[in-house]
Amino acid sequence: MTTTLSERVSQSAFDGSMLRVVLLMDLHEGAQQRFFEAYEQLRHDIASVPGHLGDQLCQSFENPSQWLITSEWASAPQYLAWVNSEEHQKQVRPLGACARSMRPLKFTVLRETGRRYEAPTTAVGVRLQDAPRLGAGIVRHALTFTVKPGSEAKVAQILSSYASPQARVDDHTRLCRTSLFMHGNRVVRAVEVRGDLMAALRHVSEQPEVRAVEEAINPYLEQDRDLADPESARMFFMRAALPAVHHLAEHGKQPREVRRHAFFYPAKPGCGSMLARFLARQDEAAAKLATSPVLSSTVFQRDDVVVRLLDVFGPADERFAAGFGIEGSRQAAVLDRLLAGTPGTGRPGPYAMDLITDRRAPAES
Repeated sequence: MTTTLSERVSQSAFDGSMLRVVLLMDLHEGAQQRFFEAYEQLRHDIASVPGHLGDQLCQSFENPSQWLITSEWASAPQYLAWVNSEEHQKQVRPLGACARSMRPLKFTVLRETGRRYEAPTTAVGVRLQDAPRLGAGIVRHALTFTVKPGSEAKVAQILSSYASPQARVDDHTRLCRTSLFMHGNRVVRAVEVRGDLMAALRHVSEQPEVRAVEEAINPYLEQDRDLADPESARMFFMRAALPAVHHLAEHGKQPREVRRHAFFYPAKPGCGSMLARFLARQDEAAAKLATSPVLSSTVFQRDDVVVRLLDVFGPADERFAAGFGIEGSRQAAVLDRLLAGTPGTGRPGPYAMDLITDRRAPAES
């Protein structure tokens, strides 16, 4: 049987695929036994987490300070629900204290040997990815946080006036684009990176111009943080992380006139994943329409905060701007039920966010 690539650049947490998570760690000298004990506790804690299928702890035979934890999950949403929880932060803190560096990697399972199952479903009822997806070499990630009411104009000024950091991180990693949006006192910062996302985020955080901006907005944050305290900074950015759970783009289509829009969808408690999945389905359907003005769409979601980023050909027409790409009364009613607030005309959201700054790195020579 011949397997072909999908026609569009895509990623999705909602395709039903099994997920393998790989955590590479380099431990502090003398921390091996403490790390091993922390892992033993962690593996018992997560054994009953929904979607967790199992894990392995591996130690390098070439360098005993290097360790590898691999885990299997029935689906990406189940893993994300755990990894974004406060409970997860508590559970992995002892592991983090043992490591000088940690690098998490996430993969959907495409093919597998050595187990008795009939593709594309495993013995535990988990679906394997049907075909390879097409990639563009770009990783998307976002951060979101809130500032004190009344400080919005000052924060917007600070966030729009900083000097862009150097785009080149190393021979393999480059910061491609940073887009900042606000709605009310909520800030969303979306980044696009070619190469290693974690390396790019570390690079950005170390730049003097970026650190100056972060220090300048500190007094206005609703959640206190101390950037001089590594644990305080780590916890803030972990809570602020807004992962991309769905992305779709036409392959090779690069029009000259593209405008970026962001929409904030406050979900009802516990409905964030369902809302993100609903928006992903709408974007998949819209991508099949030749008349769609949307070049690419990305859905970011953490808990009940959902943000949709759209790159649109030219200005959005009235129909698109009013409906946010949601067509028909049935789809509008489903969206209404998932959003926080009173259904009907009194419901809050979705909200069009204000673009504060959108910066692209200079083209590589």
